[in-house]
Amino acid sequence: MRPYVCGALGRIDTAMLGKLTAAGPRVLPALQSPQAALFSSAPLPPYHRAGNAYAFSWGERKPAEADDWMAVAETYETPGLIGDGEHVTLHAGALGLVDVYYVRHGDAVYFSSLIQPLLSLVPIEIDWSAWASIIQVTFPLGEATPYAEVKRLPGSSALVWRHGRVAAERRLPRWLRTEPYESWISPGEIVELLHEVYEDYDGRKLLVPVSGGYDSRLLASVAKARGMDVESWTTSPDDGTDTDIAFARSITRELGITHRVITQDAADYPDDAVEVARRLEYLTPHHAWYAPFAKEVHGAGRILVDGLAGGPLLKNFMVSGAALEARTQAERSAAVLGSLSLGAPSQPFLSKAAAQWMEETVREQFAAATSMLHGHRAELPLSVLHTRTVRGIARSAVNLVGPEASFAAPFIDPRFFDAALSVGVARKDKGRFYREVLHAANPRVAALPSTNVVKQPLQRVPLRSTAAPARNYAHRMLETVMRRVPGLLSEELHEVIAGGPDALTRFNGWNDRFWVRGLVLFGLWISDVENDVSDLAPPF
Repeated sequence: MRPYVCGALGRIDTAMLGKLTAAGPRVLPALQSPQAALFSSAPLPPYHRAGNAYAFSWGERKPAEADDWMAVAETYETPGLIGDGEHVTLHAGALGLVDVYYVRHGDAVYFSSLIQPLLSLVPIEIDWSAWASIIQVTFPLGEATPYAEVKRLPGSSALVWRHGRVAAERRLPRWLRTEPYESWISPGEIVELLHEVYEDYDGRKLLVPVSGGYDSRLLASVAKARGMDVESWTTSPDDGTDTDIAFARSITRELGITHRVITQDAADYPDDAVEVARRLEYLTPHHAWYAPFAKEVHGAGRILVDGLAGGPLLKNFMVSGAALEARTQAERSAAVLGSLSLGAPSQPFLSKAAAQWMEETVREQFAAATSMLHGHRAELPLSVLHTRTVRGIARSAVNLVGPEASFAAPFIDPRFFDAALSVGVARKDKGRFYREVLHAANPRVAALPSTNVVKQPLQRVPLRSTAAPARNYAHRMLETVMRRVPGLLSEELHEVIAGGPDALTRFNGWNDRFWVRGLVLFGLWISDVENDVSDLAPPF
């Protein structure tokens, strides 16, 4: 179980620190010194201690020995606090999967693995730029959170107390310092590397959630080939087809893995959506469908094996033809952002002023968040990994399965990550290389139907997210947005909302549904904070 942590570094105000420790889960002191404090919800011994030097971490993997903070971050993908008697360093993981949030006050920084406790220290003010990206691309970019005063420590960055002040330090991760040029690694060698990564989990009970796609069947195939104690569960992704469930049954039957389907109830969708939104601290409209599954994982007694980053690393996921064919940096960045952004809805959802401002704001944020990738041989998949994967998709494993249950992400292990990244995007085009990897792992499983290839549904099933209970909830939240920020929404959407919950039935298309979810999330946030935030005036 990953602990909740909070603390401070710099010239610490003990009253501020006391407010922080009282505002979140119950904590115990792990470190208390004049320049640094660390508290944890569970005992948190240092992985290194010698004289005045210390080193703590609280990610899924514990470092074996003391090292430079960047080496720890990129080897173990863990945040941590390191002191050497003169300097104190608070660092994120290289990708930044496990969250570190912070606020500045005077000559100190106060940090937490949750946003909510930090709100006890600062005024609650909206960050409109964060909400622009949450609504348009379904996740925030850079350091942004829904709150202007609370920032997120990005991957490969640190806050360092030295010479009487706290300064930000940003470094290039391993895969940017040295470009992984094409070494013509074979599909069989990729599978062998995955076997090596799994060695760290030998003797552990694993849960590999198999869907109908490539990532989960590869992870399940290798785990089974190693003779590991593995089970597989599947749930509906609420896509209107449930093809994943049918395909997962075939895969697990072929592998001889115990398979379980976690059912969902449309009547529970509003409660699931609210619970997930609050637990994810309003950072993304994704993952409401995952709530029943995650709750079951908490009591499974198994490590969840997540296919995080498999798509971008192995099959150019969300890398469009326009991005591959782009001739200039501007064209390339625009194509990647276009793939990450929601498509045009069936009717305008935002006012013209709001849409124009959001588009410009998100474009600027995306450029800043990916600027260090420009010109890199693997710029395209890394642009997806450093944004959507980390800030949006990873939340299901990190913040819904965790912290109660542990998760493993084999694809981001340095051995596998570097090898997969070295394979050129041309070899990965249209999933060709990934299919070769699957064949090397298990030819019979590779030959089974996949949702990555089969686009026509085997059947149609009702969507939980558009059923009557969900429509009623969505309508209440949209009414809240319309009441508090009327200039955000288009006249057309105002008319639909005025028509009542059933008027939302027209929004059944993929793009429409995600536009609705983002605005519903914003409405819930407004409802939850409106007694604490006074000014919601938009900048457009």
